[in-house]
Amino acid sequence: MMLPPVFQVLRNSANVTAIVGTSPARIYRHGTAPQATVAPYITWSVITGTPQNTLSELPMVDACVVQVDCWADNTGNGAAQIEELAVAVRAALEPVAHMTGFGPNGQDFETQRYRMMLQFDYWLDRA
Repeated sequence: MMLPPVFQVLRNSANVTAIVGTSPARIYRHGTAPQATVAPYITWSVITGTPQNTLSELPMVDACVVQVDCWADNTGNGAAQIEELAVAVRAALEPVAHMTGFGPNGQDFETQRYRMMLQFDYWLDRA
């Protein structure tokens, strides 16, 4: 498997879907969301991946780094909502991946939406 189960884990988290919805869940791959997506939502992408090569056989594990961005509007309770969403995402993903970083957090230059980035490392069994 070359892609970690980010979408599946987030979609199955009641705390995450309470914020981003379920029909459909506003969780998007490749780091982008459709133009008219209603916030709050999540984007994610694989930043890098490395097969754990050996000298005698095919790699048994792929290591990859995933960036998950949480997005909320800059109006109303957006500032609190971005933090709530980031906490829910972290709680959902940490049992299956290692959180290795977070930030930057702030407002996107173009949309002025709040954004908080979380980074996770996955080790994916290829068997």
